[in-house]
Amino acid sequence: MYKNLAATLWAACCIAFAPMGAQSQSRVTPSTEPLKIGFVYVAPLTDAGWVHQHDLGRKAVQESLDKKVLTTYVENVAEGPDAERVIRDLARQGHKLIFTPSFGYMEPTLKVAQEFPDVRFESITGYKTAPNVAAANARYYEGRYLAGVAAGRMTRSNLMGYVAGFPIPEVLQGINAFALGMRSVNPKAEVKVVWLNAWFDPTRERDAAMTLFNQDVDVIAFHTGSTAVMAAAQERGKLAVAYHSDMRSIAPDAQIVAVTHQWGAYYASRAKAVLNGNWKSASVWGGVKEGMIRVGDFGSKVPVAVQDEVLARQKDIASGRLKPFFAKTAVLDNEGNVVIAQGTALSDAQILGMNWLVAGVQGKVTR
Repeated sequence: MYKNLAATLWAACCIAFAPMGAQSQSRVTPSTEPLKIGFVYVAPLTDAGWVHQHDLGRKAVQESLDKKVLTTYVENVAEGPDAERVIRDLARQGHKLIFTPSFGYMEPTLKVAQEFPDVRFESITGYKTAPNVAAANARYYEGRYLAGVAAGRMTRSNLMGYVAGFPIPEVLQGINAFALGMRSVNPKAEVKVVWLNAWFDPTRERDAAMTLFNQDVDVIAFHTGSTAVMAAAQERGKLAVAYHSDMRSIAPDAQIVAVTHQWGAYYASRAKAVLNGNWKSASVWGGVKEGMIRVGDFGSKVPVAVQDEVLARQKDIASGRLKPFFAKTAVLDNEGNVVIAQGTALSDAQILGMNWLVAGVQGKVTR
């Protein structure tokens, strides 16, 4: 999760799922002792959401490698000095691989990494690397586009809502991809955005959702860390797009689809690399094709035809036939400027530096 517009610099470091550019290699000698792996979570561990998905990744590591590894986690760690302290403590306790999945953990991770050159660190959603620090993120916007297709088919008021954390590129990518997917099947539909400037604040997330529902929104999406928006949709009899996790247990009638993050395969592969002594620092940016983003978990109210359409589009993205930020006709931002020229697609660098909202989105990029 991001917390700084400096994320746009990722373009210089990472533009594909496969490791790119100059890489540094850090070798360890295989040991009979289990590899201690630490995870740092930015919010409380709950039954769904951002932290939940990363903990599923941790469990996948433990399950696949069994007695070869010993995994631990620390939850609800604030970005900044608290994160630095916790990361350092894990390194001191003998953890040789540490995952730090929040953008605000990037600088603390790099600082601690300098003190522990024999420890490998994975900065998840960070963009800076070092000889013993790798960076990885997912193309969330691909899932958002697909969710937009489902939302565009399901709305009756033609007004969607979006509860957003911070106005940084990752969030803007998601909002814009959602709007483009939505308008690809429903050109009259619009999206109304509410900014929270927080990642995890269930009370405010719920209040924002209720405000949007009071403004004739009948389908809502969000980029925050709790299940509060889904619960609000269930309470009000509205529809919602789940993010990070399948949230049908919280909103069985409200959920139309879920955009889920799949971290298990990546985490397990990085742990195996440490065990095998061939871990390398690299930058990774993977999406639907690589299995890091998945859309599915349709709710009971979604017609089979809509489900089939979304899944077909997902296959198109995986194959490269569909690019969310490709313009058959010129794409304008919501101030009337051309942001994607006709017949062109945005480069990874342009996507990573996104600072605009597409036409059809009601809102501004607040600073």
